[in-house]
Amino acid sequence: MPHVQQHQSARVPAPAEGRPLESLVVWVLGLGADPDDSQDERAQKALLVGVVVGVLPTGILWGAMYWALGEHAAALFPWCYTILSIACLAIYARTRSFTLLRDTELTMILVTPALLQVSLGGLIASSGVILWSFLAPLGAAVFDRPERAWKWYAGFVALIVGTIPLAELLRPDEADMPYWAVMAFAALNIAAVSVVTFSVVLAFLRQREIARNRVEALLLDILPAEIAQRLQVEPQTIADDIEEASVLFADVVDFTPLASELHARDVVGLLDELFTSFDELADRYGVEKIKTIGDCYMVAAGVPRPRADHAQVLVSMGFDMLDCAKACLTGEDGEGKGLQLRIGISSGPVVAGVIGRRRFLYDLWGDTVNMASRMESHGAPGSIQVTRATWELVRDEFETEPRGLVEVKGKGEVEAWYVVAARA
Repeated sequence: MPHVQQHQSARVPAPAEGRPLESLVVWVLGLGADPDDSQDERAQKALLVGVVVGVLPTGILWGAMYWALGEHAAALFPWCYTILSIACLAIYARTRSFTLLRDTELTMILVTPALLQVSLGGLIASSGVILWSFLAPLGAAVFDRPERAWKWYAGFVALIVGTIPLAELLRPDEADMPYWAVMAFAALNIAAVSVVTFSVVLAFLRQREIARNRVEALLLDILPAEIAQRLQVEPQTIADDIEEASVLFADVVDFTPLASELHARDVVGLLDELFTSFDELADRYGVEKIKTIGDCYMVAAGVPRPRADHAQVLVSMGFDMLDCAKACLTGEDGEGKGLQLRIGISSGPVVAGVIGRRRFLYDLWGDTVNMASRMESHGAPGSIQVTRATWELVRDEFETEPRGLVEVKGKGEVEAWYVVAARA
């Protein structure tokens, strides 16, 4: 039962303490909010409620002015619209049916000005109040599917064409209002409709900008910035030949038996903490994380941007990764969990690119990638093993030890070195 009560209480958020006006605005915009709504759905609901609430004072004011000018029947239309809108908001807060609120409001905003124009005797006598009906197709374009907005626009045009002869038939004498009042209403109708239209369009564009920024941020989390920009401009396969780059593979030693002793949530949490630390190192060194494969972490330097120190920077990062695996994952007692890594690095040409059309992945191919993977799998725990190509690039900056010949599948015996430490 406590869960049910909590779910029901989320229907209409209560005003927060502190700033009364700001809290009231937040509370009103949150009417009908659902805890399961996405950020876009919450923004769309808040925008619709904001438009409805924003138009309510206009209905009250217009009705009062018509009443003061002696057009009592005409005053009833904006007042009835206001009362029905408040009722719709109350029902919406109870049912959280966005579709019901949207369609009801669009229908009322389409029909009410047309009825008001007929009751006043025509387009001129009503000061062009039919302009308010344009908010219906506009609202349909913003709050519904764009293709359905054409039906609402067709209804708007039909009302303009149909109400002009109908007004002459039902009230041929027109409304007896002063000229200044007719002109004042015309100015108010144009100004009010323009303000509402501009505000809705501006809010809609702001939502679209926020959504686009979220998509771009997500894309940048998956792909390098240069590749993300190219992919947006060229929606096709991206493949680049990189002449000089280095690739690093890091794998957790004995992770499979360790994972069998832990709960699934703990396994994921362990890898998340470790790989998040590696991501921070990648950002610090300015290298490109390529992907993770199980408990294996792959990173490259020199792609997609060339850099002369691609091998040196990966070796430096490799030492930090070894230290991080030992020390950065601490238990409740503050002691390190003592994870060990095997790290392999190889340097040379690679092919880099993005293939496919779904779940994009910036990946690397070529002999350099395969050799880096073999250096890792044939390495020793807590060490960095490199190929000759990498060794020739880093031997002046780092102390190394020859490993000798390593049997590599598909390559035969190849030379390998351990990188021991940075030179003083």
